[in-house]
Amino acid sequence: MFFSQIIAGKTLGMSTYEIIKLLILLLVIAGVGIAAMTVYKRIRQKIRRFSKSVFGTPDFVEGWNRQADALAESPKSVSSMTRLMEPQIHRDFPEFSWEEFKHKAENMLTSAFLAISANNPGLLVDASGDIKKQVSNIIEQNRTQGIGETYSDIEIHQTEIANYSKSNGKCVITIQSAVGYLHYKMKDGKVLDGDKNRKTQTKYNMELIYIQDAAVREYDNAVGTVCPSCGAPVKTLGLKFCEYCGTGITPLNIKVWSLHKFYEVDYNRS
Repeated sequence: MFFSQIIAGKTLGMSTYEIIKLLILLLVIAGVGIAAMTVYKRIRQKIRRFSKSVFGTPDFVEGWNRQADALAESPKSVSSMTRLMEPQIHRDFPEFSWEEFKHKAENMLTSAFLAISANNPGLLVDASGDIKKQVSNIIEQNRTQGIGETYSDIEIHQTEIANYSKSNGKCVITIQSAVGYLHYKMKDGKVLDGDKNRKTQTKYNMELIYIQDAAVREYDNAVGTVCPSCGAPVKTLGLKFCEYCGTGITPLNIKVWSLHKFYEVDYNRS
């Protein structure tokens, strides 16, 4: 009806030239609309084919959510150097028990999450003074910013030795754990970070440190080992005899091995 009126020259106040211009404009608009619809259909088809090939469903949103759910339940892989490093550690410290310290590391890490959630450093277990300070600082920072941080459904999937190094009167065993948990931060009733419904899979490093030289002052529980016979300092890691008088030295082992630090590998460090 509208087009017939235009063609008949009945549109109010419009000359034949203006009517032709209007018709051309309408045709252009119609053409652009058809082209846009064609492009949209092609893009939608490509997205559906891509989603089908990657996620197994043509619905991209559904496929993305499936993938996110799968990742939320898939543990991270850890740097497993236990078989290589444990014999080296035993050569220096025959009394060293990996299973014992593995258990302590996992207990400490779990307790750190619970302590942060409860704003209570007293919940920490198997933690050195350094770790207590670390957790206390996190709690204080959250309190200052008015943030509530929650860890729940904590699961440690695997724990391995990632590295072993020794120098300058100390040795460091880096322990790595694959961890899954629900983690989120809230402020004023809103989630600032994390997810209340979907698990996070990540990994943490913990540093187990042996201090044999009391001159190493960077740690709060440095313990010096001295010869029981002549009193000379024993500075060589794992040494079982005094290098001055040859007297046998009883290793302190459990008394000087302690966990000094933990950190998330994926986000804080490489």
